[in-house]
Amino acid sequence: MGKSRQNITIHDFRQNDLDSLLTVFNSFVRNSHAAYPESELNRGQFDKIMAQAKIIVTLRDDEAIIGFGFISSYKPLANFNHTGVLTYFILTDHTSMGLGTRLLYELIRRGREAGISNYLAHFSSRNEQSLNFHRKHGFKEVGRFKQVARKFGELIDVVWVQKQLSPGEDPCTEPC
Repeated sequence: MGKSRQNITIHDFRQNDLDSLLTVFNSFVRNSHAAYPESELNRGQFDKIMAQAKIIVTLRDDEAIIGFGFISSYKPLANFNHTGVLTYFILTDHTSMGLGTRLLYELIRRGREAGISNYLAHFSSRNEQSLNFHRKHGFKEVGRFKQVARKFGELIDVVWVQKQLSPGEDPCTEPC
């Protein structure tokens, strides 16, 4: 029987978390369409991805990292500062417990504090779980790039979704 979600907490990112985050990420590279690469990333490659993040949080079960999420810039120009790209990964043993929702709401809360009101996410068309998760939380599909990547020997589409928050809008259906 899995742990309750009350034992799992969200923390600020610390630089020494990077190896654990890479381990989580590479588990998705190996086993699912949730991460794009066809082979595991090394620390240098992963550092380049994480260097683009404006906000990073970790999901911990006691002290072990079981997931993480971040917001990166859509474009590195000041006129795009109100738009952020969401990315998150939670180990499969800890899914279907509401943790994705908690992680999403925490990222949106922190994003709002940083002036972000427009949220984007993208994922493989083979990742139905992510598409359903985003739809459940009010994201709308806004684009699909056909056969732009290869994963597990087959061409995949990349789906883009968007959620725009108006001033004062509470995106959370439960406390953020």
